[in-house]
Amino acid sequence: MKRGFSFFSRVCLHSLWMLLLSLVAFSQNKVITGKVTDAQGNTPLPGVTVQIQGTSKGTQTAPDGTYKLEAPQGATTLVFTFVGYKKLEQPISASGTTNVTMAADVTALKDVVVVGYGTQKKTEVTSAITSVTAEDFRQSGARNAMDLVQGKVAGLQITRTSGSNPNNGPAIQLRSVTTLNKNQGPLIVVDGIPGGNLDLLQQDDIESISVLKDGSAAAIYGTRANAGVVLITTKRGKAGAPRVDYNTYFRKEYTQRMPKFLTADEYAAKIASGEIKSEDKGHRTNFPDLLINHDNLTQYHNLAFSGGSENTSYRASVYYSNLEGVLKENERQQYGGRLSITSKGLDNRLTGQFNLATNVNNANLLTDGGNLVGYFTFQPTYSPYNDDGSWYFEQTSTNELARLHQQTYKRQQQTTSADAKVSLDLVKGLKASIFGAVTRDSWTDGQYADRASELSIETYQGTGWAAQNSELKLKYAVEPTLEYNLTANQHTISAVAGYSYRYDVDQGFDGSNYGFLNDRFHEDNLGAGNQIKLGKATLGSYKNDNTLIAFFGRVNYVFNDKYMASAIIRREGSSKFGVNNKWGNFPAISAGWNLHKEDFLSNVSFIDQLKVRLGYGVTGNSDFDNYASLVLLGTGGAYIYPDGVWRETYGPNTNPNPDLRWEKKAEWNFGIDYTFFKGRLGGSIDLFSRKTTDLISTFKSQVPSQVQQDIWTNVGTFKSKGIELMVNAVTMDKKDFRWNTDVTFSTASNIVSSFSNQTYKMTFLDRGDIGGYGALGNALRTYEGGKLGNFYGKRFAGFTDDGKWRFYKRDGSTGPADEISRDNDQTVIGNAIPKYYASMTNSFKYKNWDLRIFMRGKFGFDILNTNELLYGNKAALPSNVLQTAFTKHAKLNDSFQYSDYYLENGSYLKLDEVTLGYNVPFKNKYIRNMRVYFTGGNLATITGYSGNDPDFVKDTGLNPGIDALNNSDDRRSYLSTRSFMLGLNVGF
Repeated sequence: MKRGFSFFSRVCLHSLWMLLLSLVAFSQNKVITGKVTDAQGNTPLPGVTVQIQGTSKGTQTAPDGTYKLEAPQGATTLVFTFVGYKKLEQPISASGTTNVTMAADVTALKDVVVVGYGTQKKTEVTSAITSVTAEDFRQSGARNAMDLVQGKVAGLQITRTSGSNPNNGPAIQLRSVTTLNKNQGPLIVVDGIPGGNLDLLQQDDIESISVLKDGSAAAIYGTRANAGVVLITTKRGKAGAPRVDYNTYFRKEYTQRMPKFLTADEYAAKIASGEIKSEDKGHRTNFPDLLINHDNLTQYHNLAFSGGSENTSYRASVYYSNLEGVLKENERQQYGGRLSITSKGLDNRLTGQFNLATNVNNANLLTDGGNLVGYFTFQPTYSPYNDDGSWYFEQTSTNELARLHQQTYKRQQQTTSADAKVSLDLVKGLKASIFGAVTRDSWTDGQYADRASELSIETYQGTGWAAQNSELKLKYAVEPTLEYNLTANQHTISAVAGYSYRYDVDQGFDGSNYGFLNDRFHEDNLGAGNQIKLGKATLGSYKNDNTLIAFFGRVNYVFNDKYMASAIIRREGSSKFGVNNKWGNFPAISAGWNLHKEDFLSNVSFIDQLKVRLGYGVTGNSDFDNYASLVLLGTGGAYIYPDGVWRETYGPNTNPNPDLRWEKKAEWNFGIDYTFFKGRLGGSIDLFSRKTTDLISTFKSQVPSQVQQDIWTNVGTFKSKGIELMVNAVTMDKKDFRWNTDVTFSTASNIVSSFSNQTYKMTFLDRGDIGGYGALGNALRTYEGGKLGNFYGKRFAGFTDDGKWRFYKRDGSTGPADEISRDNDQTVIGNAIPKYYASMTNSFKYKNWDLRIFMRGKFGFDILNTNELLYGNKAALPSNVLQTAFTKHAKLNDSFQYSDYYLENGSYLKLDEVTLGYNVPFKNKYIRNMRVYFTGGNLATITGYSGNDPDFVKDTGLNPGIDALNNSDDRRSYLSTRSFMLGLNVGF
């Protein structure tokens, strides 16, 4: 009894003692409170991790940026971490209230560059790669993702040949022409998806755009990388409290640089004076103005949700945009969304990334700018209406306003992509991944012309006409990879090896019919027309595919942060190539040297970073028709057999070429990256030289032994070289004021070394059909050894007293046009490719205000002013003509002729964008940030060119430099516009 009591007593005393100790310890703990805000905008930061240094004890800030944390005895320091911000260590204040501001870690974000199949530290990159992050994107409302970096990357030409037409994308070309084929654009890779669809990208969903410019960077993409590679990375969620971001803008456009045709009053006055032999119908009509959508208003909305934990993060966005063109019946409405999820497991060894994106596009394609010339040249004393109010029609022209009311041309399109990447850390430094993606792009076009329309009356006996076309494109990609990283002492090795499988299939259907009894069905019931049984309806379909597989690898080595080397090899096979050349090898090697880390520069205080790079790489091009190397069976027409039955005949309609192979480009690149004066001045310089061989094109073949006149084969060589400069400067940095200046500059020359080999001979290449009145032929000719883009034509020698043309002959004498020989007397008279490209961005920040001024220009090239050639000549009367037909060209009294008389200097400098923004200094728990901005686009152009906006004249491909108000030679004119935009960015 006594012993038991004694044991019980000891237990109770011990428990009491422990309780007292706990109470004492608790009384020594300290409750820390505070608030975390952004250093720039003083806005609350939710989701910041607040941890007591040296312990695992921590918490996260609430939506209003506040936190509460119990600190044990002896705790002295808090550690604040947040994705995208600099890590901050702050002593615990004596009062217990510790408020801090965190600065964005912009340098760290820019230090990582996206490269093919991975990322690299910027200081370790040995190739010519330019990366543009979201904060540097253009802010004038992108119609296409590539609009965001127009003028931002030296050597990358982005030209909107269709102006502000919402249904056309820009022409893209990197470091000049690389092929004789139509597509000159670089390979687009979106979140790892090769051949990614730009329609799936909205400006506020893009994190960065990296451009692999030289062969040593692009070789890892093999036969699709001759024209360079553009890597687009979309935004992903980050750990922290849920975030909601809403971005919107409204844009209004106004026409400018309208071609100066005779006004109705001027035309009538010249009829009265006898200068124009025509009838004054008594009306005074501004026909082009009838096609302009003066009420145009573009709107864009993007709503994004993001957040997550350390193990799982997400970002989801939905958007809607209605892009109204400055021309009537020219519009693009689209909506869609994007979902990104990243999840980790197995103690962070397993990572899964999933992306899903879709875009629904409803486009009105009835107007694309090609119909403008019909109303510019319409006799302006006429009316589009008859006296009874019906539409006026005539055989020699088209009533474009009536067309807009009586015809339809609509597109319904849906594009969807899904991709997933799963990665597993096998052992330390070794990671295995598998990436898979599928993209589905389908569209249906429908066209209809009313029974009362001009097209129907003049072509289809007033019975209505309908057509429907559809296309489905499917792209599949599977790419397993192994990544290895090792750091030992001063050595760092990173390597990636993988396999790539891609399969693309394209199929389509089209049909048309006429002979409709009413206009109720439009193109939705083609069978309602009566021409099927008569054999006058059309019907067609197609399907083709191609497969590409590859094995690739890259090794990067860094020693002591001073010396870097990289090697790439890709072995690739494609079903497009001939049976004797299915496979090709694409190697690359590059090296870099961080000079600033050497002892001999250690005392040069103004140098922050100085690196030299040298790279060599081989890439290819397989962008030509599927089955081009094979003999294809085609229809030859229906014939009646002895049994009286009509049957279709078949035969070969292509020539096979078992030796057809990829185009090959070998490229050297020397570069310098630099940062001086503690980050106040930085940039890069690149010099490149490249040679493209085995150019793929169609050549005339011998019949027999071949069965067709043309054959796909490899003939020809291009050579090009150039210089690219980028400069980033902090021009001024004061307490409340900062001024940054960014400059890009590039120049390149292009030579065609040969068009011929032992089998196929061609001494020159003609391109650039002028179109319009008369058979004016081609404006461009390139001889072997000559420059691309050369204008080739007659040399103007003046007019005779009666206004007839005179041109120089080879011997210096002059003569009329019919005495000038195309091959003997004509010569190179100009060049259509700009010698120099330049841009400048000035960014100013004063307290909560920001101002961005962006200018760009092209210099040293010529433009063929086809407007003056075709409509500045009185020979075009009685159609309306330019005012210059009676002023500048008043003496001309002859036929239409192409010569250097119509070549003009196309150089220009454009004030392309001015954006004024204000960050509203909200201080509440509901609104995280708010920015309102106003942007003016295409505000002014300094140029001596008298035609359309020279910025819209094509400067890429094989047909540059030809201005147009017609659809000839793949050109689409569109009125130049000045735009004004009001935007809002707000975060919750």
